[in-house]
Amino acid sequence: MVASPSSPPVSCIASGGGAVASDERREAVHALEGSFSELMTVFRRYVSEAAERVSPGMLPATFKALSVVSRFGPLTLSALAERLTADKGFLSRSISELEELGLVTRTPDPADRRSRVIAVTDEGHARLAEARAPHESRLFAAMADWSIDDIRHLSTLLHALAVGETPARD
Repeated sequence: MVASPSSPPVSCIASGGGAVASDERREAVHALEGSFSELMTVFRRYVSEAAERVSPGMLPATFKALSVVSRFGPLTLSALAERLTADKGFLSRSISELEELGLVTRTPDPADRRSRVIAVTDEGHARLAEARAPHESRLFAAMADWSIDDIRHLSTLLHALAVGETPARD
């Protein structure tokens, strides 16, 4: 089907709701964007505060690198850069800082001797846990009246949105 300038978008036709469905969808997406903007502001503040708790003066991006290595296990610098969509040069400096603080180690990659594997130390895990604790308790408090199913559903929806998939319907 070829759309003409006066025909409704295909999404309106497919939904059977005409232009109203498209307007409602646009309004809902705009509201979602606004909510994400609020959430990102809160999250940026959280990351900055948590980075400061790990080590005074630590940049938020360095904290994110530490968090990602902690969450996904030992990674090469290339794999970390890909996960964070970040510059390898900047990440290399961040990892050096974390290594100097005793929060990560770098060891030769058994699969590729030219590469090194970054892993979080016990001290790094402990500092991350301490840094996250105040915000984790806030999240628990904010969701205290939510059902576990609602929390899991939100997690599923956010993951689907992040990876560009349509969430499965129960």
